[in-house]
Amino acid sequence: MKNNLMKSLACALILAVMGTGLSVSAESVRMNQEGSKINLNTATLVQLQELPRIGPKVAQRILDFRQQHGRFQRIEDLMKVQGIGEKTFQNLKPLITVGPPPKKK
Repeated sequence: MKNNLMKSLACALILAVMGTGLSVSAESVRMNQEGSKINLNTATLVQLQELPRIGPKVAQRILDFRQQHGRFQRIEDLMKVQGIGEKTFQNLKPLITVGPPPKKK
């Protein structure tokens, strides 16, 4: 009985969010609550796939872009990766970072 109630509440929440047109995932909520962001310059393929709307192909493109062009200087540089447009970037913006610049030796 308790299990069914939890499932019903979860479904109601999902439907409510979908009805508002907001793009929310459990992962993005978890990351925002913890305050941790995915660093585009150090993230692995698996870590990138934790981001909403980033599947294995786009995650690999991010890694390839980083290898070919070096560090991301700004989070906005992510839009240079094929498959990441303005709308996707806006959803990812609060979840990503490029971290501090590397220390000079």
